[in-house]
Amino acid sequence: MTNSPKDGRAGIDADLVRRLIAQQFPQWAGLPVAPVPVEGWDNRTYRLGDELTARLPTHPAYVAAVDKEHRWLPFLAPSLPVPIPEAVATGEPGEGYPHPWAIRRWIDGDTASHERVTDLPEFARSVAEFILALQSCDATGGPIAGAHSFHRGAPPSFYHDETVAALAALKGRLDTDGAREVWEAALASSWDGPPTWFHGDIASGNLLVQDGRLSAVIDFGTSGVGDPACDLVIAYTFFDGESRAVFRDTVGQDAGTWARARGWALWKALIVLAAGNDTEVNEQVIAEVLADHRTHG
Repeated sequence: MTNSPKDGRAGIDADLVRRLIAQQFPQWAGLPVAPVPVEGWDNRTYRLGDELTARLPTHPAYVAAVDKEHRWLPFLAPSLPVPIPEAVATGEPGEGYPHPWAIRRWIDGDTASHERVTDLPEFARSVAEFILALQSCDATGGPIAGAHSFHRGAPPSFYHDETVAALAALKGRLDTDGAREVWEAALASSWDGPPTWFHGDIASGNLLVQDGRLSAVIDFGTSGVGDPACDLVIAYTFFDGESRAVFRDTVGQDAGTWARARGWALWKALIVLAAGNDTEVNEQVIAEVLADHRTHG
């Protein structure tokens, strides 16, 4: 089988996956291996036949997700309104690859986009209902927010120095005084409830659609228990107008949680913009966050 042009990122390619499968899971050694067309940055993902995937972390920072997801995905799945990845097996380092890795069940669907979603307000309602269902799962013994979640679920103050540096770098390019006000409002609030399950990266790339509707939620690598504010960021990165209003009304959450959500959205947009990436997209996110702060803050 011919490897794709992307094959080989982080030293991982289809040949390596075939060797790992043959060595550790010989029952699947005859299945074809091919890179998925769309994948995130934290892992390289390969189709393994028609029903399975192999998912390999690209860096030590992403390794904690392997055991975390294998432990908790089966626990969460029965309580959620749409499918999430099904943990099948975990692999060990081998063939020169230094990390543990995962085999999951393949989930059909396309990543969400405004073109693929047929009714954006209804989609916003479905995403909000997923978040609420996740928050309702028993958090006893769950993975407390920290390095494994890249501090999603913890106070956004962990990224204060990054945010201040980005604001300084972007002075004169955007309303940094307004942005600083949003950030300070986020830091002034705190999560006073019990630790709650959060996904950590509710973004269009992790939301699958079929027939225009939400059909699955994937990539729980940054999940954990703590403050769920980080899961509201999609209000500013994907929804607007009526769909944002539906999302806000359905998901609820108090004013402080929304203040921290704006802080999370602002932090990410600022650091990406300061690095010179995705300028138009992140300028729009910052504008949406500042406008929402003026309306609801």
